[in-house]
Amino acid sequence: MIEIRDLYVEIGGFKLSIPYLSINDNEYLIVMGPSGVGKTVFLHTLAGFIKPLRGEILVNNKNIVKLPPEKRGFVLIPQDYGLFPHMTVRENIGFGLIIRGYDNNTIEKRILEISRILGIEHLLERKPDTLSGGEKQRVALARALIVEPEIILLDEPLASIDPGNRVKIRSFIKELRKKIKFTAIHVTHDIVEAIDLGDHIAYVERGKLIGKFSVEEFLDTKYAKPYIEELKPILNRL
Repeated sequence: MIEIRDLYVEIGGFKLSIPYLSINDNEYLIVMGPSGVGKTVFLHTLAGFIKPLRGEILVNNKNIVKLPPEKRGFVLIPQDYGLFPHMTVRENIGFGLIIRGYDNNTIEKRILEISRILGIEHLLERKPDTLSGGEKQRVALARALIVEPEIILLDEPLASIDPGNRVKIRSFIKELRKKIKFTAIHVTHDIVEAIDLGDHIAYVERGKLIGKFSVEEFLDTKYAKPYIEELKPILNRL
């Protein structure tokens, strides 16, 4: 279980406050809110790339707020996937194990295992610039999952994927959760994405966490109205 208590970040004139947030094991938490309210800052703070002025980040009751990124057990997948362009898919997936000192046999075994689960064995010798957006997403997930992180942080992971393939990737993530247990915090502006994938929705506004809701609860709040309004033209065409 992950608990965030009284987390406060200040960068320049921007302030972010997370009074309290808990994420259960194997939970898929969606983070929503208008642009510029601090959703990406929140992920980067959790990952250890931004230092908060105060607060606690507890993982199984251990405060990790002072630990460097590589010792937190969190993995961040940025919007551009963060794949190394000079490496093959195989090398990208295994990179996290290499820097953690695993032996070659173990690394290769785990690369093959995770590649089979994600259906990307045929991509292992290719470079990232030859992959589609959906394929890059799967490779990024494989690289994250192979190190068995405490939590995966996803920053607008489907934003650059066309609408048709977004549906496929959402279905893929849901099927993947049946095969592999993992905890995730997923930032998005897409209400359909949130409804389809999320167990809960955390809403951030004006640099502050407003609350954590079930999907059904969130849809009944005033915060959901702008997103629902965006859907009406689409629904009217159906």
